[in-house]
Amino acid sequence: MAKRVFLHIGLPKTATSYLQTILWSSRDQLRAEGLLLPGTERRDHLWASRVVREGDAIRKRPEREQTSWDRLRAELAAWDGDGLVSHEFFAAASAEQAVAMVEALAPAQVEVVVTAREPLGLFTASWQESLKNKATTPMADYSRTVSPNSTAIWNWRTLDLRLVLERWSQAVPHDRIHVLPLDRTAPRDEIWHRFGGLLGLRTADYDLSQSFPNESMGVVEAEVLRRVNAHLDSFDKAFDRGVYIRTFLADERLVPRKGEPFWPYPDQVADCRERSVAAIDYLTAHGVDVVGDIEHLRVPEELPVRRTPDSVTEAEVAAAATELVAVLLGDVRELRNASRKGDGVSRRPGRSLWRRRSGGR
Repeated sequence: MAKRVFLHIGLPKTATSYLQTILWSSRDQLRAEGLLLPGTERRDHLWASRVVREGDAIRKRPEREQTSWDRLRAELAAWDGDGLVSHEFFAAASAEQAVAMVEALAPAQVEVVVTAREPLGLFTASWQESLKNKATTPMADYSRTVSPNSTAIWNWRTLDLRLVLERWSQAVPHDRIHVLPLDRTAPRDEIWHRFGGLLGLRTADYDLSQSFPNESMGVVEAEVLRRVNAHLDSFDKAFDRGVYIRTFLADERLVPRKGEPFWPYPDQVADCRERSVAAIDYLTAHGVDVVGDIEHLRVPEELPVRRTPDSVTEAEVAAAATELVAVLLGDVRELRNASRKGDGVSRRPGRSLWRRRSGGR
C-alpha cells in the first residue's frame, strides 16, 4: 500500500483546474519522483468523488464511473511510494463520507490538502461557475439556504473553509490537514510551487505551459448567460453543459469580452467577511498547517467600487446579446466551410472573429 496518500479536496475555484492540468500532463515525471497519480484519465478522480458522495445513487451511472474509486484504491494498494487523489468536489463530502474514504485507504497515512481563497472572491466566482453549469439563479438569491445534507456543490457547505474542515477533521487530525491560501496578487505559478513543495516535488523541473487559469465573465456577460440558460431545456447532460455552455459559450465567447468585474450585494459581502474571520479563527485555534499567508483568507475591510448584477440594464443585455449572435453566426459559417473542405472542426471556430468584433479585447 502507498505509504502516504494526499487527498486534495478543493475548495472549488481555488486554482484546482490549473494544478490538475499540471499534474495530469506530468504523470510519468510524478511517478519518477515517487508520487502516483492513479487512474487513466482526469475524470476518474471526478467519478471517484461521486462514488464517495452519492452512495447508492451511483448505481444509476455507467459502470466505469461506479468502479472508479475501487480502481484508484487498487492502484494505490499496489504502489510503494506516495499517492495523490485530487478533485475539488471531495470538499462536499459529509463527515461520515470523509471517514469512510480515509478508512478505505488504510493503512496508508492520509494527508488532506485544501487550496483556499478569501470567501468574497470565491463566492463571486462560484456563482459564475454555477451559471456555466446552466444555473439561472440570480446572485441576489444565490446560496441563501443550504441543507446540511445537500449533495450540491455550489453552496456554502462546500465553499466555506471552516465548514469543510469541521467535517474532514473528523476523518484526519488537524496536524495532517494543510491549507494553502491563494495569493491573487502573486504570479500564477506561485501556488504550484507551494502545492508541489508540500508533496515533496522538485517543482521547478515541471513544464507549466499546458496549464491555464479559469477566467471570469464580466457583469453584463454573466447576466446574458443566466438568461440564455433559461432557454437551454435540452442541454441536460454533463457533456452538453461542459462543452457547449461552459467552454464554447462562456469561456470562449463571453469571457474574451473582458467585461466589468462585480461584487455580490452588501449583505452577501458582509456574510463573506464574517466567514473569512471564522475560517482564520478556526485555523489558528486548531493548529492546522497553513502553507502561505493566512491573511490572504481575509476579506478586506476596504474594497474597490464595483457594480452589482442588478445594475445591468436591458440595453446592455441587448447589445451584448446581439454581438454574441453575430459571433455565433460567424461560427456557423466557419463550421460549414470547414465541413465542406473536410478539414475537421477542432479549431475552436469563431475566436478570431470575436476578437475582430470586440476590438481585440
